[in-house]
Amino acid sequence: MSRLPEQGRVDELTAIAADVYGVPSARHVVAAPGTQILLPRVATLVAPGKARVLGPTYAEHVRAADIAGHKVEEVSEFEALYGADLAIVVNPNNPDGGVVERDQLLTLAASLRAKGGLLVVDEAFMDVGPREQSLAGDVEQGGVVVLRSFGKFFGLAGVRLGFVLTDDVTASRLAAQLGPWAVSGPALEYGIRALGDTNWQDAMRARLAGETSRLDGLLSRHGVPVAGGTKLFRYIAFDQAGSLFSVLGERGILLRHFMGRPNVLRIGLPGGAEEWQRLEAALAQWSIVKAAGAHR
Repeated sequence: MSRLPEQGRVDELTAIAADVYGVPSARHVVAAPGTQILLPRVATLVAPGKARVLGPTYAEHVRAADIAGHKVEEVSEFEALYGADLAIVVNPNNPDGGVVERDQLLTLAASLRAKGGLLVVDEAFMDVGPREQSLAGDVEQGGVVVLRSFGKFFGLAGVRLGFVLTDDVTASRLAAQLGPWAVSGPALEYGIRALGDTNWQDAMRARLAGETSRLDGLLSRHGVPVAGGTKLFRYIAFDQAGSLFSVLGERGILLRHFMGRPNVLRIGLPGGAEEWQRLEAALAQWSIVKAAGAHR
């Protein structure tokens, strides 16, 4: 494209995003070239202090808070977040799909706000999660930043588009940091078209629900327990995860493994009929390998 993005198109995108995400108005929305670039900027909204991330989850949140000068730790108990100046929750969580209820988050946000702290909720997977638990509609209270990802649900990660949902003062501050033309012209057009097509979104959610159920059944038939996840991926936690990872990997099917957690895997949904067949064949082979090992 030969022209810089027009502000009118940015305004149109943020208005559509506000409507889709349930934010009070477009003044509470900032569009950015992906949520990745936003993480350290959001972490600087609070003076360096104690940052706590509810985990295990994305490693990037810890890294971003560290870049911003915070003393960071990952905590496994929600209550530990109350002792932070900057608290970060991924909701639904990656990789286990765990969800913290909205009421719990609002109570935490009020506590942090009273002492000048900030709650950051990364809702990257909320498009396929329990949307009634989203904090998007509560951001005008202040002390809350909600991150929403565009590429995951729409399958367009390369477009590089994400959003901050927050109170209007914080939104203005972040928009000024990003500067003009933060989002490319093509990304604006993709975002406007995709977010505006609510019929497609509803149909895709229904399709993903069916495919998730199908994947759970396939894994179960081969003795692979599903411990959680979202409608975009499933979370597997069992003693034979290493064997499953190896056998499927040898057949060109890559599962996500996690450093220091050998019994945990994440598996995405197959992309089409051929991929479903390949996965089923690989799981059958793994079942044979597993049975042979049991009889040694």
